[in-house]
Amino acid sequence: MRPALTLGNPICSWRGLAPHNDISGGQVLRSRTLKTRNRAGQAFRLAAQAVSRTETAYRAFFRRMRAMHGPKKAIVATAHKIARAVYLMLREHKPFDAQSADAYLKHDREREIARLQKKATKLGFTLAPVLA
Repeated sequence: MRPALTLGNPICSWRGLAPHNDISGGQVLRSRTLKTRNRAGQAFRLAAQAVSRTETAYRAFFRRMRAMHGPKKAIVATAHKIARAVYLMLREHKPFDAQSADAYLKHDREREIARLQKKATKLGFTLAPVLA
């Protein structure tokens, strides 16, 4: 079985969707996306804007990124996610597997609960669910 698609695939970098880190002496000087005039990158950004108006997992991801980083970075992050999915479909010759927004939000909630439980255990606390 092949490893999962990593964040550093060259397709996203060439399209200007992946962060370009300038590092000197182990210190990150700048971390930004490169300015390119690539039409495929523009298409992925347009797809990210369009997906923000649908009821899909990509919309849930876009909304989460927009809340954390603002609309411009959310568009690039969503475009990067779409580009990785397209690259995976082309490389593996697999059809698109659409995830619903509810499934994405459920998975995100479970991941957040696991993170909080781990942090509470590290600090010497235990979490208990509240019965409503």
